[in-house]
Amino acid sequence: MSSNFQEAVQQLVDDRPPTAVHAIYSSQGIKLIERGVKVDPRLYERLLRHQLSAPLEDALQAQDSINGKALRSTAEDLVERRPVLARLLGHGNHQAQLLDALEAIPLPPPVAFQLSVARDVHPALFQYAVCTALLAGWLVLRPGMVRYDVIMPMAAGLLQDLGMMHIDPALLQPQGDLTPEQRRQLYSHPLVSALLLERHHEYPRELIRAVREHHELLDGSGYPAHLAGDRISPWGRVVSLAQVMSALLRPGRALSALRLSLLLRTNRHQFDPALGDRVLGALRGMASESAPASVTGIAALEPGASPVGQLIAFDRLLAAWPATLGRGGDATPARVQGMAAIGQQCEQMRRLLADVGASGDQLLMLGDDQDADLMAELSLIAQEMTWQLRALARNARRRWAPAAGEELPTALAAWVGEVDACL
Repeated sequence: MSSNFQEAVQQLVDDRPPTAVHAIYSSQGIKLIERGVKVDPRLYERLLRHQLSAPLEDALQAQDSINGKALRSTAEDLVERRPVLARLLGHGNHQAQLLDALEAIPLPPPVAFQLSVARDVHPALFQYAVCTALLAGWLVLRPGMVRYDVIMPMAAGLLQDLGMMHIDPALLQPQGDLTPEQRRQLYSHPLVSALLLERHHEYPRELIRAVREHHELLDGSGYPAHLAGDRISPWGRVVSLAQVMSALLRPGRALSALRLSLLLRTNRHQFDPALGDRVLGALRGMASESAPASVTGIAALEPGASPVGQLIAFDRLLAAWPATLGRGGDATPARVQGMAAIGQQCEQMRRLLADVGASGDQLLMLGDDQDADLMAELSLIAQEMTWQLRALARNARRRWAPAAGEELPTALAAWVGEVDACL
């Protein structure tokens, strides 16, 4: 049990002491507590002082432990409180079928315990996981499918972030810049999730692989392995998109349908095209979220910002990427490959801006057109591109990977500096 997960379990023990589902032994074979004993804070602290014969979480059961019915109840509540989620699941009348599949996901006791800790200690993480499971099922569901092929991708969506409870809990809270150690933990959490699931025979290798890949992107800009294209499994592509959708559809997120539409339209190089088209098709007819009355919400997000000016500046920054970086000189092959990948992403982002009518040249042709709906959409595109540019600059630094005391090349440092100044 990691120290961070120990802290989460400690919070659970303090509020709702779990019960030992079988006797707990030390690594020397000494029985420490009997089956059925309630583990209160004092007893939990004593157990932590021992080397145990098996992981402690394997022996504990939370009060009102998570099971299929609890998952279904949570999902029904999420659908009721998230209108866009309800509309997506209602597209094709699949909601009842998906709820049935969610209830049938296999949950070995140690996995059920970890989900129970998430529910009681990190409720937002738990709700995000259930929403991701529903969306993963919706993405794969087709008429006549074998039920197993729906349940297992949903299980991957539900369990993909178990590893988040084993890393720095600060990463579960909205915050600014991450420390290098926090970023390393964040990039490793898909591997931690996969390791936690590998010992349970209920889960096939394809599910474990999808959990490892749930932050991989088709253009190779994801993590932890920078997989690209066909190297990402079908279920990995499903969970990668489902978890992004789940984050966008959380309660209180303004204009979530429009944000999701723009995300897919401006990032077609990162997600499976067929899955993206399925989502965009379902989102048609939800345009009421982007009515002029909602422009006030956008203005509050970016006070005083000119989306047209921002997007023109972003387009010029992408065009200014120093294409000769890493060519010649003594750059390592990894750096050459990394800089080439960043250059390709800059070109892809420029093409995507052009595809949605937001390239620099297209925007200059608008003149004084200040149509409210148009400005609302351009504001959201600018917000999405702000995030994309910030991530691109961060990836450029990371993929050059300067050694201790080493500076970035002048051209790269200048470009990253211009991005930082623009944002």
